Amino acid sequence: MDSTKLQLLLAKVISTAKDTGHWIRAERETFSQDKVEIKGLNDLVSYVDRGAEQKIVTELTNHFPAGFIVEENSQSGTQEYNWIVDPLDGTTNFIHGIPSYAVSIALEYKGEIILGVVYEINRDECFYAIKGGGSFLNSISIRVSETKFLKDSLIATGFPIYNFSKMENYLKSLEHLMRNTHGIRRIGSAATDLCYLACGRVDAFFEYNLNAWDVAAGALIVKEAGGTVTDFKGGQNWLFGKEIIATNTLVEKEFKACILL
Repeated sequence: MDSTKLQLLLAKVISTAKDTGHWIRAERETFSQDKVEIKGLNDLVSYVDRGAEQKIVTELTNHFPAGFIVEENSQSGTQEYNWIVDPLDGTTNFIHGIPSYAVSIALEYKGEIILGVVYEINRDECFYAIKGGGSFLNSISIRVSETKFLKDSLIATGFPIYNFSKMENYLKSLEHLMRNTHGIRRIGSAATDLCYLACGRVDAFFEYNLNAWDVAAGALIVKEAGGTVTDFKGGQNWLFGKEIIATNTLVEKEFKACILL
């Protein structure tokens, strides 16, 4: 797909993400705990997740028919091009009324993310990028921070909620970071964490047990903003490998030395 077609598609995806986000915001006004379902240990879902996904799948199919990798399994089957969608990243925050959750949409082509949009609903912030085109927040170009040392960095992460297999080393990493940085933030939405890294609000991010839909769009936005994205071993198996490290590039080496997972 050439850059002109990709730009036109990006505008449509941004519109889809915002329209879905506005619907989610409206549903939150009347949402109640009795509408929550349990998929697994601490893995929550509601009609809002499923309804948002159906809206997104329908619109994306109209914009550009492709395969789908989606959280709530409303659509399945992969192709040469694939939409990777998290209709509501931060469901637990949404259910409890904590204002940080987002719509995340990415387009993958032969294993590479070429378009990404993350709409953080409560702050009305739309982050987006296409491969080779830079990253933007509400039409303004963004870049990662220029922080050079870990001691001056603010770190983002996500706490394990059901896979505790790496807990001991994870806690050791957290202790070191608590003692040697400006602090750690746990926002509750990996897509938002990555976008906050892309625009310089935090300097590094790591988490394990994530899925492709959690990171696909945000990772591209980080890369196009000048950051780095790898798995814990420094390789490129972050999309489906369930682990990710992202940095502003300048603190990458020092930060990775602290991640003991």
